[in-house]
Amino acid sequence: MRDTIHFSGVGGVGMSALAQVAAMEGRPVSGSDRDFDRGRNLGVKTALEKLGIKIYPQDGSGINAATSELALSTAIEDTNPEVVKAKELGLKISHRSELLAAQVNRFETIAVAGTSGKSTAAAMLFSVLEAGGLGPSIITGGALGVLKERGLIGNAFRGAGNILVVEADESDGTIVRYKPKTGLLLNISKDHKDLEELNKIFTEFAGHCGRLLVNADDAPSAALLPAAEKFGFGSGAWKVTDIKAGLFSSEFKINGVGFSLPAPGLYNIENALAACAAASVYGVSLEAAAAGLKNFRGVERRFVLVGEKNGVTVIDDYAHNPAKISALLKALHQAPGRRLLAVYQPHGFTPTRHLKAELIESFASGLNEADILIMPQIYYAGGTANKNISSRDISDAVAASGRSAVYYEDRAEIPAAVSKLARPGDIVAVMGARDATLAAFAAQVLEALP
Repeated sequence: MRDTIHFSGVGGVGMSALAQVAAMEGRPVSGSDRDFDRGRNLGVKTALEKLGIKIYPQDGSGINAATSELALSTAIEDTNPEVVKAKELGLKISHRSELLAAQVNRFETIAVAGTSGKSTAAAMLFSVLEAGGLGPSIITGGALGVLKERGLIGNAFRGAGNILVVEADESDGTIVRYKPKTGLLLNISKDHKDLEELNKIFTEFAGHCGRLLVNADDAPSAALLPAAEKFGFGSGAWKVTDIKAGLFSSEFKINGVGFSLPAPGLYNIENALAACAAASVYGVSLEAAAAGLKNFRGVERRFVLVGEKNGVTVIDDYAHNPAKISALLKALHQAPGRRLLAVYQPHGFTPTRHLKAELIESFASGLNEADILIMPQIYYAGGTANKNISSRDISDAVAASGRSAVYYEDRAEIPAAVSKLARPGDIVAVMGARDATLAAFAAQVLEALP
C-alpha cells in the first residue's frame, strides 16, 4: 500500500520540521539527505530515526512500493534520482512551501512574522501556550531548548491541541501563502529585501490573517497597518513597567503581573509581550504566561552562554542583520564597564552588499569607544555570487568612524587573536547566521582563552 511520504533533503531545517510533524501524527515517513550520505549532520539523522522515520541514501532507493508522495526542498534538482524515479512512477510531488502552507491552513495557527525575533518569539509563545494547558504544536527555524531536552531536534513538535505556532519567513516570499487564524507582526526593517518590497509582503500577509496583532512600538509596522490590533509597552490593553535588565536575565511587569525571564535585553521583553498578547487571544492568563516564561529554555544560537574563562565571557548569537546586531549590542552593554569584543561573520556576498551601509552604521553607533569589532571573511555557502565586497569593506569603514575594528582573511587566526586581546571582564560575542560551524567556532574561541 502506498502511504509513505518521502522527504528529499530531510536534514534541512524546514524539511525536518515537516517530517517530524508527519511522523508524530502517525503517518509513515521516510527521507534522505546528501549530508547524511557524506557522514554529516548525523545527530539530526539519529533524532529522525528515533521518531520512526526511515532514512535512505539519496540514490533513488527511498522511492519504492510504499511511497505515495515525494516532498522536495528548494535544494533538490530535477535530475535528482528520487525526483526522476517519482516522475517515472507518477507519484505526487510536493514542495516544502506547499506542505507548510497546508499545515498552517488546517490548524488554528498563530503565524509569527517580522524581520527580527521570529524564532525567539515563537519559542516563547510555545512555552506560554503549554503553560496555559493548550497542548500547542510548533514549526520553526530555531531549535527550542525545551524540545531538545525531550530528545528532539527542537524545530518541531506535534502537541495534543489544535493550535500551531509557526515561524512565517518573509525571505523567500512564501509567507503570503499562509492563511493563519492569528498573525503576529513583530517588526519591519531592511534585511533580505528592501522596505518597499517587505511592506508589500506584510500587507498581503495581513490580508490573509483572521486577526492580526501588530507591535505598536515598531514604527514601520504600526504605520503600515494602522487599523490592526496593537500591543506595545504602553499600547492598547498592555502596559510594561518595572523593567530591570541584566546581562542574562530580565525582570518586568505586564499589567502589574511580575515576570522573570532568563533572557536579556529590551528586545526579548518585546518578544515576551508579543507572546503574551497572542496567547491572550486563546484565553491564557498573564499569570500562566509568567510561569511558562520563568523557565524559558531559549533557542539554539540565540544568546547562548558558551562559557567563562578567567573573567572573560563568551556568547554565541545568531545576530546577522542590522536590527538584530543593534539589539544585541544594546543588550550586551547592560553590563556596565565591560568591554565588548564583537566577532561578526557576515553571510552571503549579496546580502552583505545589500546591507553594507546599515551594517556599518549598526557597529559604528552600537559599539563603545573601548570595544573592538573583529571580522573574518564573508561566509560563502556556494553557488554563483558576485564577490566584489569583503568583510574588510565593513571593518575599514567602522574603523574610519572612530571605532576599533580589525579584519582577518583566515578565520582560524581569530581565536588566538582574541586570546591576546581579551582581559578579565571582557565579553566576547560571536555573531552570524547560516554557517553551521559558528557554534563550534565560538567554543574554539573560549578554548583559546588563556
